[in-house]
Amino acid sequence: MIPPEFEAAWTATWPAVDYAHEGGFLIARGEGGGGRVSAARAVADWTDADIDDAETRHRAWGQPLLFSVDSGDRDLSGALAARGYRETDPTLILVAPATRLAEPPIPPVTAMDCWPPLAIQRDLWAQAGIGPERQAIIERARHPKAAILGRSRDRAAGVAFVAVHGGVAMLHALAVLPEWRGRGLGAWMVRRAARFGLDHGAQDLALAVTVANAPARTMYERLGFTQAGAYAYWQRD
Repeated sequence: MIPPEFEAAWTATWPAVDYAHEGGFLIARGEGGGGRVSAARAVADWTDADIDDAETRHRAWGQPLLFSVDSGDRDLSGALAARGYRETDPTLILVAPATRLAEPPIPPVTAMDCWPPLAIQRDLWAQAGIGPERQAIIERARHPKAAILGRSRDRAAGVAFVAVHGGVAMLHALAVLPEWRGRGLGAWMVRRAARFGLDHGAQDLALAVTVANAPARTMYERLGFTQAGAYAYWQRD
C-alpha cells in the first residue's frame, strides 16, 4: 500500500491531463505521457462492473487498457489476470529524509536548479526519451517546482525534475547521458532536489524506480533511501 501522503504528492507533481471516476476506480488521461498518467487505480471498493466501466473509459480516451495495482492487492491483480491482463514494470516507491540528503553542500557547478527549464535541459530530456508528452506533465505540475541541471567536467550531462506537495518533494525524470554515467552525477542531482525540497518546506524526498533498474536502485540505496510502497502495471492488449 502506497502511503496517502506520497500518493497525493505524486498526483500533484506528476499530473494527468484529466481524471474520471468509474465506481471504485480513478482513471487518468495521459495523452501519451506514460503509464502513471494513463492508468486506472483503485481508490475505493470496486466491483467487476467497475472494471468494465474503467475499460470503457480507457477506450473512449484512446489509451491502452492499463491498471496500476498496489503490491499485495491480490483481489484486483487476480481479477485482472482472469481477464487476460499481464503484470508489467514492478516499481518501488523510495523515500529518504531531505535533511540528510542535502548534506554535504552541493557544489553549484555540479548541480543547479531553475525554472522554467533551460533549452539544454529540454534537449537532455529529449535525448533520454522524455519527449514532449512527458515534458507537458512537468509544465502542468504545481509549484513549487524546478528543473535540475547536472554538469560534469564543465558540460551539461544530466537533468531531473522536482516538485513539492505538502511535506514531500517528488523527484521525476532523472536522466544522465550514457557517456557520463558512473561518475556520481546522478547522486549530486538527487541531493540538489533534496535541497530544493528543504527550501520549500519538504521533510522527505520520494521517487519511483522500477525493480529492473538495478544501477539506479543501488545508487538510491547508497544515498539512504528506503522502500515506502510498491506497485505494478497490469495491461491487456
